Amino acid sequence: MRTLVIVLGDQLDHGAAAFDGFDAAMDAVWMAEVAEESTHVTSSKMRSVLFLSAMRHFAAETRAAGRSLHYTRLDDAGNRGSLARELQAAIERLRPARLVLTEPGEWRVLQALQAVADAAAVPLEVREDRHFYVSRRAFAGYAQNRKTLRMEYFYREQRRRHRVLMDGDAPAGGQWNFDADNRKA
Repeated sequence: MRTLVIVLGDQLDHGAAAFDGFDAAMDAVWMAEVAEESTHVTSSKMRSVLFLSAMRHFAAETRAAGRSLHYTRLDDAGNRGSLARELQAAIERLRPARLVLTEPGEWRVLQALQAVADAAAVPLEVREDRHFYVSRRAFAGYAQNRKTLRMEYFYREQRRRHRVLMDGDAPAGGQWNFDADNRKA
């Protein structure tokens, strides 16, 4: 196997960066339902069920699209309970030449998956998540030479750049924010 594409439960998008260049003849998709992700922070059962349902529907769509999928269900015998342990087992079983992942929203998850990849000596390519107005790399560039960071100024720049809540070059409604009014309320 050339590439094992890792899809996390909050990345259910067939157009995600991780799928760029996907070749169904040589690549496969990997997903895992694990208890750790439902218990890491307090989560209602309804939220967990919604995540699992969404993951299973995405898995069905992935298979229907002709993509090879390696999927571990929460109730599978031998489920190891964590993304890291499930990925480790998948690497041992499938022997991919590389792993590809859209940048996770949580540093904890990225660190765990990177550690598994490093231990297995399998390269992990982390691709930018295109679902945000600003990438982490772009924000780092913005922040690089600034003595202090103030969200308000960054926010204004992004509103101008993306033409959001703007009337020409001025903020919609004539004000950038209503913080002073909100403090009085």
